[in-house]
Amino acid sequence: MFFPGTSTIHTRARYFLFIPWIYQDLVRRKTPSSQIYAKLRHKEGELINNLAKSKDTGGIIGIQARAALKRLPSNIYWYGLGAWGIRHFPGSQDEYHRSLDHLYSSTSCTLRDDDGEPVKGKITNYWHQGIPSSPPDFPENANFWLTLNEADYLAERIITQQPNSLLAFLVNRRQQFFSVDFVWEHPLYDEFPTHIQQQLHHARNFSETIQGAALLYNLMLAEQKTAETLIEEYQQKLRHWADRLAKRQKYLRDWDWQKLPEIVAVNGVTISYLTQNFIKRWLNFALKTEVAQTIATHQEARRLIQEREIALKGSQARLSNPRALELWNGGSGIAQLDYRWGTTQKILGDILSAFAEETDDVTA
Repeated sequence: MFFPGTSTIHTRARYFLFIPWIYQDLVRRKTPSSQIYAKLRHKEGELINNLAKSKDTGGIIGIQARAALKRLPSNIYWYGLGAWGIRHFPGSQDEYHRSLDHLYSSTSCTLRDDDGEPVKGKITNYWHQGIPSSPPDFPENANFWLTLNEADYLAERIITQQPNSLLAFLVNRRQQFFSVDFVWEHPLYDEFPTHIQQQLHHARNFSETIQGAALLYNLMLAEQKTAETLIEEYQQKLRHWADRLAKRQKYLRDWDWQKLPEIVAVNGVTISYLTQNFIKRWLNFALKTEVAQTIATHQEARRLIQEREIALKGSQARLSNPRALELWNGGSGIAQLDYRWGTTQKILGDILSAFAEETDDVTA
């Protein structure tokens, strides 16, 4: 809802251009459907190696695995490319690959070169026609620095395709900001559209209250494993969690959390009955200060956590399966929900940096 087209495993904004550039080159060469994946893998492997030689190596997907990378950047960014209207093909990546032979034989569309001039062959508009041309030295000198034209293009795609999102608002403002842990700490928060502020009110409250469930779950695992250091750590984390909620009681007291299913339903998401029931029961504990303060030893809350894990994992539930417990690494899902803000903040930074350089040039 806030950052459509993003994913927790996205890293940098320029991948939204790297992938179309690679595909456009492969299609221009009329790479057969039977060969497209192998050629794509080779080119994405080259991209990794070339990015590794650039000055900014942060966020290179596959820099450790290199040629052995199992999930390619093109697959990771496939959904986002569609959500931002950069990819027009409506199907999966595999379906796109299988469609190419038919595409080459189609008579309805004309192949064009980088200058937009017709050339021999045929192509379709599976990709947005406004995609900026790849640099002449791509992919040899690939890097993550967006040109102003590229940043403008990505911003336009976001604003056009996802106009009511927080992501669109932030790119449209073109204002850089210092890094913050959560989007509700953003310096422009008071200027966010009213509907987004209302959504973030629910999002923050849910993020802060539900974290206690994850902390209690990990405390229970630590107890099962008799890991004294971890037991003390999670007991302390739960005390801090309860203290934070106590400080925000005036905001939480009047929070109509039952609107949560209605809010996410706007995006076509349905919350299952079991999940809604779990949330309802957990919030009945978390929103009572006296209960939250003693949550580490609250038997009903502990029973709820155990029931939830069994519902989700069945026989692989760590609290009842010693072998599964052995695989626990000491921390499972304890980070507070940030709704992909960590990822989005980096992608936004890439785009906004290009705008900032333009401002610097104008004022110099």
